[in-house]
Amino acid sequence: QGVVIGVEALVRWQHPERGLVMPVEFIPVAEDTGMILPLGQWVLETVCRQLAAWANWPQTAHLCAAVNVSVPQFRHPNFVDMVVNAIEATGIEPSRLKLELTESLMADRMEITIQKMGLLKSLGVTLALDDFGVGYSSLSMLKRLPLDQLKIDKGFVDDVLTDPNDAAISRAIISLAQSLGLQVVAEGVETQAQRDFLAYQGCDQFQGYLFSRPLPIEKLEAYLRDSASVI
Repeated sequence: QGVVIGVEALVRWQHPERGLVMPVEFIPVAEDTGMILPLGQWVLETVCRQLAAWANWPQTAHLCAAVNVSVPQFRHPNFVDMVVNAIEATGIEPSRLKLELTESLMADRMEITIQKMGLLKSLGVTLALDDFGVGYSSLSMLKRLPLDQLKIDKGFVDDVLTDPNDAAISRAIISLAQSLGLQVVAEGVETQAQRDFLAYQGCDQFQGYLFSRPLPIEKLEAYLRDSASVI
């Protein structure tokens, strides 16, 4: 319906000498050095505090906020406790917090992954599988995961109007998700034509530059106030 229903938390590094550093540069380093654990915890806690603040504002009380979770972060023994502590400390509605997991989690330790996802789902947290279709997913694995959403990878969305294969894959992902009772989010939507094509196929939700580029919190809240949150 063209209404903003959620946001995704994106981390940026304002370096004193290099300026704005994008996550593609520093996240791999953070994972290699172990810094991804305190960084990920800080992002999680910051997002939960923001959700708590938004709960007091009618225009944002309904919003969910997505947090990307790295493989080392998810596999840390205390990860579920970190999520529980962040939710309890802020008093947020757990379903407003969406954790976006990557298909690389499915490469091994599947039983542990499924068990941990089940614990998170029992808390009421929303679980999404990010960048679906480019990693390790299999149908036998997918039916076992306690997911709420699949996110169509931007790589398929980019050429959905010009590449018959990308169009077919996008249609298949949407149909598969619907059959499993999952919502579908299309990533990287940049044109109205892309959005209309995917909506016609049954896609539920969209994100991308068609709606907004990444914004700092002050500009985001101004954006939400404009036009009563209607795109």
